[in-house]
Amino acid sequence: MRSIFAALTISVSASHALAEQPLNAVVSACFTPAEQCETRIVDAIDKAQSSIRVQAYGFTSLPIIHALQRAAKRDVEALAILDKVNERKYSGATLLEAAGIPVWIDFEPAIAHNKILVIDGRLVIGGSYNFTQAAPKRNAENVTFTESPQIARQFLDNWDQRLRASRTFDGPNQEITDE
Repeated sequence: MRSIFAALTISVSASHALAEQPLNAVVSACFTPAEQCETRIVDAIDKAQSSIRVQAYGFTSLPIIHALQRAAKRDVEALAILDKVNERKYSGATLLEAAGIPVWIDFEPAIAHNKILVIDGRLVIGGSYNFTQAAPKRNAENVTFTESPQIARQFLDNWDQRLRASRTFDGPNQEITDE
């Protein structure tokens, strides 16, 4: 099957604070099951130099979890906000926590359905792609890779907002309480 890959430079108007400022972004896309999107995500994590912020609903992809663990061992600050479905035993939250990666649970909304990684404040990886074992094998998913410090800043602002609404993960099956 032919690999589909597109890269383009776009000029867009960003929302809220940057609305009046044009910005440039380099965007590429990846589509499962025809392409190895998980490999591209892992490669991006392996190239991280300073920081990785994760927001995820389902999070069971061992290659992505292991890449985050490697990044943390390289002193890359890796932090994750996950949906409450990750509070069960043997979830992405327990594996990340075991690797010393701080994890918070976004329990306030019905579903914390974000699926993004922000790497080094410049690369945003997102799309319909869940960071799960099923995504690369069984699902038709899309992933965008957006190189833009301005767009990354918007996602980081949202990450910070969701962090304030989240609570620290303290192990599987904990009770959800209002703090």
